Amino acid sequence: MFENNSQEKIMKRIYSVLVENRAGVLSKVAGLFWRRCFNIESLAVGETEDPTVSNMVIVSSGDERTLEQIEKQLNKKLDVIKVRTFSEQDAVSRELMLLKVRYTRDNRRDIIENCQLMGAQVVDMSSNLMTIQMCDTPERVRIFIDNMRGIRIVELTRTGMVSMVKCSET
Repeated sequence: MFENNSQEKIMKRIYSVLVENRAGVLSKVAGLFWRRCFNIESLAVGETEDPTVSNMVIVSSGDERTLEQIEKQLNKKLDVIKVRTFSEQDAVSRELMLLKVRYTRDNRRDIIENCQLMGAQVVDMSSNLMTIQMCDTPERVRIFIDNMRGIRIVELTRTGMVSMVKCSET
């Protein structure tokens, strides 16, 4: 959380939205955010165990009123089956990243050691390019990218966050 100029607390919220798996649903949900000027920080969509249902994991931030409005507007959509909201602290979250770097004989060992330290894997390699895969929390992915800034990054792609509410005994 942080505060903006008007002293309102800006928070991040995760929306797990079960939707009917059919053409145009993603466009309708994205359009809702666009029309209302809500920001989408991350968006990941995939089929659930039921091929007729998809799960959209949307991460957005704003003040409490904005976040409540997002949830209300999502619940009004006809294609939306269920909306669950939760905070980052209440979730298990992961992000997949692929990073292509140009390496030299001098920095190859440092790159591989950094991968081992952070749990990343080299998944493709040529005589001077290396593709690295990492699946971890968004924070650890950011740390890994920051650690690699001294090396020539050729290409970077990230999936966005997928999240699930943590297991509880109740």
